[in-house]
Amino acid sequence: MIGWPFIYRFPNASIEIGDNVIIRSNFWSNLLGLHQRTIIIAKNNAKIKIGNNVGISGATIYAWDTIEIGDYSIIGANVKIVDNDFHPIFPEDRIEGNYDRVVKKPVKIGKNVFIGMGSYILKGTQIGDNTVIGAGSVVSGIIPSNVVVAGNPAKVIREIEKGQ
Repeated sequence: MIGWPFIYRFPNASIEIGDNVIIRSNFWSNLLGLHQRTIIIAKNNAKIKIGNNVGISGATIYAWDTIEIGDYSIIGANVKIVDNDFHPIFPEDRIEGNYDRVVKKPVKIGKNVFIGMGSYILKGTQIGDNTVIGAGSVVSGIIPSNVVVAGNPAKVIREIEKGQ
């Protein structure tokens, strides 16, 4: 760890961090500039699993259900990964504080994925192995392996072939 991340596990939740993971939380630890320390939070009964040889820089990983990050993945500066909407969609639920109706869907990030700085990975997203997410992208849905995606909403812009 470089700097002090904020890692919090609520009751009955789990956070599993693999071997050789580098978590950067100091402003000077990433020359792109980190806007915050790395934040990793697993709410009640949620599960976060970070594989081996993963790099994380000033990111937020916030689970109400499940977030999995595969081995050798790189989570760029200031990325946000969430598996929920944080607030109810319906106005009456927000007024009443009914957080039982917050939508939650697991996030699964494959092996050797590179998520560019400032990207948002939203609930229900599945990213295939060896994929690159362009900086500033907003990603939702199923993203295949071996592609480059970018934009808001993120779309496949090209395939990755060996030797390119």
